[in-house]
Amino acid sequence: MRPILCVFSVTAALVSSRRDGDPPFTEKFFSQVVDHFNFNSLGNATFNQRYLITDRFWKKSFGPIFFYTGNEGDIWEFALNSGFILELAAQQEALVIFAEHRYYGRSLPFGNQSFSIPEVGLLTVEQALADYALMITELKLQLAAAQSPVIVFGGSYGGMLSVYMRLKYPNIVAGALAASAPILSTAGFGDPRQFFRDVTAVSLGEQIRLKRPVACDTMLGGSDLLTNLRDTAGTEPALGLWKHFKNCEGLADSLQRCFVPAGMVYNSSGLLPCFDLYRLYLGVGCHDDRSRRFFLQACTEIEMCYESNNVTDMFPPMTFTQEARQLYCSKRWGVQPRPGWLRIQFWGDDLSTASNIIFSNGDLDPWANGGVRNSLSPSLIAINISDGAHHLDLRGSNAADPESVVKARKMEAELIALQRGNKLGQDNAK
Repeated sequence: MRPILCVFSVTAALVSSRRDGDPPFTEKFFSQVVDHFNFNSLGNATFNQRYLITDRFWKKSFGPIFFYTGNEGDIWEFALNSGFILELAAQQEALVIFAEHRYYGRSLPFGNQSFSIPEVGLLTVEQALADYALMITELKLQLAAAQSPVIVFGGSYGGMLSVYMRLKYPNIVAGALAASAPILSTAGFGDPRQFFRDVTAVSLGEQIRLKRPVACDTMLGGSDLLTNLRDTAGTEPALGLWKHFKNCEGLADSLQRCFVPAGMVYNSSGLLPCFDLYRLYLGVGCHDDRSRRFFLQACTEIEMCYESNNVTDMFPPMTFTQEARQLYCSKRWGVQPRPGWLRIQFWGDDLSTASNIIFSNGDLDPWANGGVRNSLSPSLIAINISDGAHHLDLRGSNAADPESVVKARKMEAELIALQRGNKLGQDNAK
């Protein structure tokens, strides 16, 4: 049986011209501290951290700052797919900054040696958050923006970082929009079978909703799943799918290894990207540098402890064990995981005393149930989007957007206006 991996600086004068078709951003580099927490190892050594910025809509010195907490990838990828932030900036006269996560894109603390051991050891959530806190603080000084409240945005892992920024640096961040942020499941909460069960429900359910044929003759042996669907039709996780598959002998062979641990997007066009987790875990082929970097993070702090059983999901049985995780992480990266660390550092599921965070999740997103689905207080608001895919609400408006997504963006805009207003009110009262 195959195991499954749990799962005061000055901006440098390095500016590249904007590319045709890109949003109205200028690409810059910030002189960032390599190690925020050890004064002996590297002293005040710095590296060039990339960020994108536009003041096209900004009411200078007073308008808010919308700051995207970059996640696992090239920052242009997120800027090009988060048009809602620009639309909102136009409405609320905001400065927009997209910051690139250390060790991704062109933000490499040790250049070509960044992924060697021990240099790669500074790829942590805590270091990334400190990067963003320092960047925000220094850019506000440079831009004479002391009165500008900062709202952080992020999707998926980036959404997790937005939540953490509000929790850890409330003196710097006034509010957060965390889209599709699985902050609970990645801290080790919940049923480890939830993810693959939801992938199954979403992918098969959407094919049916879109009236697309299901290739039953090519499906992987899934008699246990089909029996379960037959016996539990109309209940979770079957979702009434049995009637659509009662003539099938199995489930799609092409989905046997279909899993995207760090950036799955299932949208209304039926896209279900594949990621070969088995080969990744065995350390051979079928994964890129970005995936390898994120799996280091899954070896240290982020818990991606998902298993499948071919009963409640369409995947081959894969049993998670901490021993398997430790073996892989020790062999590949020379580290041992610290289960439960995110719970200690970032409040776990006890978030009720936090404030000014929006948690948005779409029902077409397998990551959704690993996040916050119910509002926890008047300022910890959960927005559930019936026709929403993985952080679809962060994308720019489109004529094909479901009404639920349009309504979600409108509500998010209103709540963000309240967040920045509360911050300004607090500052004026001092």
